[in-house]
Amino acid sequence: MQDDFSPPWLPRLSAQGGPRFLQIADALQAAVADGVLNPGERLPPQRHLAAQLGVDLTTVTRAYDEARRRHLLEGRGARGTYVAAPKAELNAVLDLSMNTPPPPQGVDFDDLLKQGLSQVLMRADADLLMNYHLGGGSDADRKAGAQWLAPMFGALDAQQVVVCPGAQAAIAALVLTLTQPGDVILAEPCSYPGLRVAATQFGRRVMAVAADQHGMLPQMLEQACQQHQPGLVYLNPTLQNPTAITMPEHRRQALARIAQRCKVRVVEDDPYWLLAEAPPPPVATWAAEQVVYISTLSKCLTPGLRVAFVLIRDPDERERFLAALRSFALMVAPLSAALATQWICDGSARSLMEGVRQEARLRHRMAHDVLAGRYSGAGDGLHVWLELPGYWRSAQLAHAADSEGIAVTPAEAFALDATHSGAMVNAIRISLGCTKDRKRLQAGLQRLSHLLARRPDTCNAAVV
Repeated sequence: MQDDFSPPWLPRLSAQGGPRFLQIADALQAAVADGVLNPGERLPPQRHLAAQLGVDLTTVTRAYDEARRRHLLEGRGARGTYVAAPKAELNAVLDLSMNTPPPPQGVDFDDLLKQGLSQVLMRADADLLMNYHLGGGSDADRKAGAQWLAPMFGALDAQQVVVCPGAQAAIAALVLTLTQPGDVILAEPCSYPGLRVAATQFGRRVMAVAADQHGMLPQMLEQACQQHQPGLVYLNPTLQNPTAITMPEHRRQALARIAQRCKVRVVEDDPYWLLAEAPPPPVATWAAEQVVYISTLSKCLTPGLRVAFVLIRDPDERERFLAALRSFALMVAPLSAALATQWICDGSARSLMEGVRQEARLRHRMAHDVLAGRYSGAGDGLHVWLELPGYWRSAQLAHAADSEGIAVTPAEAFALDATHSGAMVNAIRISLGCTKDRKRLQAGLQRLSHLLARRPDTCNAAVV
């Protein structure tokens, strides 16, 4: 029961109001927002508050923990619990330049992380988690990888799956494994910049193969293979980065046949397949021995989980790949691999990914509404490829957006080399997942839409 000396913010708990600890936390949040509770103000001890509300101590403890998670409270040891000072916004720039999964609504990521790590620590040997693992993942990790890849390929031999510290490390190791210094690597004119970085570092040359609205052109690939004798072909066929094109099945089959006929290896980097709406089977489906397939968790779950699964069917090639990987990355962190395995096996990864997929689609609908006729996305994935009106150049628009506190990526960042940058589509990539707050994203897209409608000379945008 509440007494006459109860603080004014103290809630009256309702049986129909949901979990009591959340009612208390919500009341705290409302009191802070309304100025009833001010930064630095001391809260009642938990036992005292529990007695005032007529609830058990555990309920108040959970409420205070939830309020801390919302950054409303801070503990000061024996001195008690106080209202936290608001966090200063250290970075006012709205980042629409980095492809990361959006935080899904209705999924308590903090709780998911705590539960996953708790299960890992209960079931795993701490010594093993803090030691070297040089074999491309434990048997459990490889089985989890095979389970992750099952929607693409069905049942797999887990021994053909290698666990890597992220897709970029996998790409770099494959460049070392499948090519020699001076070799040519073929890719679409507009491609993932990490490929170019890895190839340049290792003394390989990346050359462009023409593409259309369905992706790389088969006849141009065959011509390039005959002309350059490439070491490998790089494909990103589903919700391609940056163009967001998904290759149709007939195009994938045609490219697979050419790779087999020309005896050229293919690296299929496919981070977005699980986020796409009914994507075609991977290219590797039609050229299993010709194609190495990469799937990363960073784009479907969270970037902090630096785990990727690489499907390499040839055992000798797997060993060469692992040797190349060890030369610069050694191994995936065992704790990260164990957490990924736990999440995949207990269903948490699937739940988190479904949440990411739903949130991404909500954000695409928002982008479609705000950007009106300029939006040409597929409605899923993490980014939009936005072609610009003729009076804007992509680098110029990116500079103008930056001056208004919005970071986007111009087309030039995806050109294979300087010779291709002038022929690039005049476009920018807009990433929809980096900002947590959907309303802030909407406001940023509206500012970007207004900027697109203005000519450069009306907004003091420097020519870049």
